[in-house]
Amino acid sequence: MNFIFFRPDIPNALENEGVKIALPRYRKILVDGLPAKFLILKTIDTGKLPKKEDEMWRLHKKSMQKFSNALEEIDKKGLRHKDLGFKDNSLLDLKIKLVEKIMERCHLCERRCGVNRFKGEKGECRVGNECLISSIFVHMGEESFISPSLTCFFMGCTFHCQFCQNWSISQWHEDGERIEPDILAKIVDEQALKVRNLNLVGGEPTPSLLFILEALKEMKSNIPIVWNSNMYMSLETMEILNGIVDVYLSDWKYGNDECARRLSKVNNYWEIISRNHDISFKQSELTIRHLVMPNHIECCTKPILEYIAENYGKKVIVNVMDQYRPEYLAHKYIDIARIPNDKEIASAINYAEKLRLNYIT
Repeated sequence: MNFIFFRPDIPNALENEGVKIALPRYRKILVDGLPAKFLILKTIDTGKLPKKEDEMWRLHKKSMQKFSNALEEIDKKGLRHKDLGFKDNSLLDLKIKLVEKIMERCHLCERRCGVNRFKGEKGECRVGNECLISSIFVHMGEESFISPSLTCFFMGCTFHCQFCQNWSISQWHEDGERIEPDILAKIVDEQALKVRNLNLVGGEPTPSLLFILEALKEMKSNIPIVWNSNMYMSLETMEILNGIVDVYLSDWKYGNDECARRLSKVNNYWEIISRNHDISFKQSELTIRHLVMPNHIECCTKPILEYIAENYGKKVIVNVMDQYRPEYLAHKYIDIARIPNDKEIASAINYAEKLRLNYIT
């Protein structure tokens, strides 16, 4: 693939030392043909699936241990996806059934609305019993090691960010288009050799998890899965995502609960987001985006960067982003009604440098 005309930093991005440190398995999928994790899930035989949810979770725990052992063996031997044998009743099928159970009283995210999505009931995200997307296309504007990325923008979001730059998608100011799992799978398989990953975003991908897993079941390509998220998933969803996600591409906005309540209308932000980052760091590989916002260096930027330095060091990539602009309802909030100034951006970058983070800008 040669994308020098579009982005000169893309072709050799996987040779960057920071990428080698933080994303070694993602890199091996792309460079050496190591199998993406969701394909390995398809090799784990669960036998006949139980009907009771508690029995499903017990089987899931046991099967995930088999997955961990298989992953270790595959990585050690350097096997490729063509060497794998898929099962009729696989661990991926079990995860699908568990998500169906969760959606009967939906707690895919930590809002835990409890609605029955299969009856068309809608919670905070306003995603009901069908999956709607805004668009799917080859994205050249993500991080250099992510681009080119086959990016699927799902309708709806678990947050109500007052400054959202994708507000027409997240807050339902457009209708979206229904797409079936097998159609998405076909699109991915057709585009797989032209891109580095399947990038699941929105809005927020969490409410559409069932559709995503059903598409993965149909997919045949060896392609890394990028979970591009606000990271407000429930603990149950984090367990489901284990073995699905190759790279978490997170959006860590706030360093405290007060800013999150005021600007994204969400509670218990710091506890949930830090917990899920800790889990994702243990599960998979992680790139953290932090959007520098005006007047939020001390309350948000510095606490987040400090937490990353203390808990993950250089083993994650941090994207210190200067792209904030006052979109959507930001004009109603005096502190975020302008773009960050040069001093604020420099302060964020200098702090990342001071903490010796594996960062990009």
